[in-house]
Amino acid sequence: MVSSTTLISSSQTQLRWLKDLGFLCAGVLCAGMGLKGFLLPNNFLDGGAMGISLLLELVTGVELAFLVILVNIPFIWMGFRQISPGFAMRTVVAIGLLAICLVTVPYPVVTSDKLLISVFGGFFLGAGIGLAIRGGGVLDGTEVLAIYVSRRSAMTVGDVIMVINILVFGAAAMLTNIETALYAMLTYLSASKTIDFLIHGIEEYTAVLIISDEHEAIRQMITEDMGRGVTVFKGEKGYGKRGHRDKDTNILYAVVTRLELTRLKDRIERIDDQAFIVNHGVDDAKGGMVKGRPIH
Repeated sequence: MVSSTTLISSSQTQLRWLKDLGFLCAGVLCAGMGLKGFLLPNNFLDGGAMGISLLLELVTGVELAFLVILVNIPFIWMGFRQISPGFAMRTVVAIGLLAICLVTVPYPVVTSDKLLISVFGGFFLGAGIGLAIRGGGVLDGTEVLAIYVSRRSAMTVGDVIMVINILVFGAAAMLTNIETALYAMLTYLSASKTIDFLIHGIEEYTAVLIISDEHEAIRQMITEDMGRGVTVFKGEKGYGKRGHRDKDTNILYAVVTRLELTRLKDRIERIDDQAFIVNHGVDDAKGGMVKGRPIH
């Protein structure tokens, strides 16, 4: 007999795959819109593997759907070896669907204005890549290469991607013209900002460090009124507005979304307008109470 735990686990796995497939399909449709609705009809370029594919299409005349698959094959293999087979499988699905989409889906040509093409072509392409990443795969294999190189050198992922795109845009300037390369940079900037927004979302996390004599009241406000978790550090006061202080104090550390940050600061000010607050962005957060809990 199959245990109920096994059935639940199998059901959760299937739901996760369906959710990932939904993100991948949405990403493919968005990327297809950016390519066929904006970039391709006007001979525009982007960065990364997609930019390489577009550049090869301009030079060779080979069908873009074929070039997208061909250019990404080395990156897919690298993802299989360096990240996980599941990641590689999702990437194969995403890139395969994109190739089919480019051949079969009749997108309308939206505009011929160069600025609008750069901005909104990059927006839709970035939305597609971001949604694919949310689905556990990628449409642009250069991110896999960037991860691989960063693990074996002092360069960050962002540094590697920047170097790749400098090479792509430099090739575009030599093979086409400077204007095309400049618009390609604008397309890339639009796409990268859209990717960041979709990955981190409007609920981007912010870490907040609070030092106050009213730390207990502030802790209760955060946990009971806002439903957020708090970590309490034991600290010792040094020098501030009130001069030298030898008194021990509790330092509060909380993680909130950026939408909650203003509300948190306002409530802290009501409790202690002399509180010292430091906040900074958090790339990712897992576990704890970062999603909050219901307040009754």
